[in-house]
Amino acid sequence: MNKTTLSIIFALCSHVGFSQYDGKGEDEISRFRAGFMWYATGLRPAKSEKVRKYDRLIFDVTYNDWIGDRDLFKNHWASIGLNTNFMFDIPLTKGNKVAFGIGAVHQWVNIRHDGNLNRDLATSSTTFTEKSAGDVFNKSSYGSHTFGVPIELRFRNESWKHFKIHLGGKVGYKTRTYSKEVGVGTSDNFKYTNKTLDFYDPSRLEYSAHVRIGLRNWALYASYGINTIFTNENSTQLNRVQFGLSISLF
Repeated sequence: MNKTTLSIIFALCSHVGFSQYDGKGEDEISRFRAGFMWYATGLRPAKSEKVRKYDRLIFDVTYNDWIGDRDLFKNHWASIGLNTNFMFDIPLTKGNKVAFGIGAVHQWVNIRHDGNLNRDLATSSTTFTEKSAGDVFNKSSYGSHTFGVPIELRFRNESWKHFKIHLGGKVGYKTRTYSKEVGVGTSDNFKYTNKTLDFYDPSRLEYSAHVRIGLRNWALYASYGINTIFTNENSTQLNRVQFGLSISLF
């Protein structure tokens, strides 16, 4: 095939595969193609009168930090985490301009702080101290894995081009917490990693509030942990904070 034929085929494929529709006109090809993975309608074609649903599979790519006894934005920029949300979108009004969202989420948090999280067995507490000259590690971080139930009240414009606001919160259970240090030996120049699982006083139950503000598949995301990361009153008091970008694939 010559270059002209290939160009025409590519243009047609691009139009069919990536064009989007607002579902308003009777002459439009589809009322249900709102984004990547939104072509699926199950075992049967979708009914024309069926209310469209949105934001059922959401990934939040986040910068993770903490606030409290430590100031915000003092940690390393590479404190990247991921929330994976599986949601039911339950319309509350005609046209799905207001909806209720509920589902399940896995949350991975990584905070690169480059300091010390000191575990005190005698008091079952955890304290944060800055890196000192005697520390041999180059990088250190705090991490956790949490499974939870998110609940949201969702507001959006009608049609796939909608502007949206999600106001919600999560209740989760922290299945794993850890600290990690990475360094290079001074004598043998050998890279080592030290990972210590769990703390004496982690907050197993986690309560948080979050918001998403965006357009169509994309949104800015922010979350605040209502309870502290460590429970002991003698521990450094820290609340988790997240800022990031959300993408809805279905």
